Amino acid sequence: MDRIVIEGGARLEGEIAISGAKNSAIKLMAASLLTSEPLRLTNMPRLADTRFLGKLLTRLGAEVEERDGPDGAETVLQTSEIISAIAPYDLVRQMRASFNVLGPLLARSGQAKVSLPGGCTIGARPVDLHLSALRALGADIDLHEGYVYAQAPRGLIGAEIAFPFVSVGATEHAMLAAVLAEGETVLRNAACEPEIVDLADCLNKMGARISGAGMDVIRIQGVSRLGGATHAVIPDRIETGTFALAAAMAGGEVRLTRTRSDFIANLLDKMEEAGVEVTPHNDGVTIKRNGQRLKAVTIETDPYPGFATDLQAQFMALMTLADGESVIRETIFENRFMHAPELARLGADIAIQGGEARVRGVSSLNGAQVMATDLRASVSLVIAGLAAQGETEVGRVYHLDRGFERLEAKLGACGAKIRRLKGAEMIEDLTADA
Repeated sequence: MDRIVIEGGARLEGEIAISGAKNSAIKLMAASLLTSEPLRLTNMPRLADTRFLGKLLTRLGAEVEERDGPDGAETVLQTSEIISAIAPYDLVRQMRASFNVLGPLLARSGQAKVSLPGGCTIGARPVDLHLSALRALGADIDLHEGYVYAQAPRGLIGAEIAFPFVSVGATEHAMLAAVLAEGETVLRNAACEPEIVDLADCLNKMGARISGAGMDVIRIQGVSRLGGATHAVIPDRIETGTFALAAAMAGGEVRLTRTRSDFIANLLDKMEEAGVEVTPHNDGVTIKRNGQRLKAVTIETDPYPGFATDLQAQFMALMTLADGESVIRETIFENRFMHAPELARLGADIAIQGGEARVRGVSSLNGAQVMATDLRASVSLVIAGLAAQGETEVGRVYHLDRGFERLEAKLGACGAKIRRLKGAEMIEDLTADA
């Protein structure tokens, strides 16, 4: 199993180009099931998650081609016909978001059998809202032996769906199903994330009629068929925020390009409050910190445009070196402080009580062996390792590969002393130590 090794203390100087958004790309890939014509996605990230979904879509009948286009990495997907409406457990379990093939399969073929995704290390994250939305659209749904059996032989029918709480996944899933439903669908208390807008923009290019994306009420006029399209995936706001925090943690000056600072406005405000210099520009943002002591800042995660839960772990890493006590409240996912004990192994002073973490800043961190527990937690340990004295070794980095493209290369190009140990290299190292 691979590990990442960081020699802390190197300042970061340079430029990092941000990749396409993982959380958007995987839903856009699922949208290819809604048409028999090609869907060309540009600015595509090359990640474990997108490849997992590509395998599943191929099983369902899609042709998936990854290639280098004039605008960089792109993926062309074409599902001329759905050859199977079954998404098996062995594929769905590898990536929770692959459950979202259920709606497109049901909308296009009238039936689907999709494995329930199971639990998650950062919380239960039930799919009840997804299934309730599909039932509201007229689907007959049965749960049996870990699978969702869904049928709508006469097609889906538009409906008014009011979500009891904001859910990005359920909003996206309802959109993917409702575009081919007969009549109008209204989604109330819908999620407002940029990824929702990106999905709506792509579907509209394919011939859908969606209005209101980015607001809490979305209206969808169903159409009888969708066609092909070319669409550029939006920049990854979580990667943008992660590298911004890495630059602030290590110190130096890093220009983040091919992204949008407005996607992480809440984070940038908090970073400025902590004493980091933030300069937005046309194609991104520049982060600068030249040795000054950070100030403790309190944050609370919230649905967009609030502070993103997917940046909470990374911000906690930054606060471990802040002057004073910061309070971090997690309101989106339960059990999302599993990175705290690993940060403590580096010398951080963190006390957890329920959904609140109190971080008392220390004068320095010290390198140690730590273990990743989920995608965002793993990168928080890398960020902390950039500033820790000595060597930090992060295990279970397959989590990182799910959501960060060329992480070591991007940080290394800015001066970070970071490298990946492959499984075979680790065995050699252990043998040498013996």
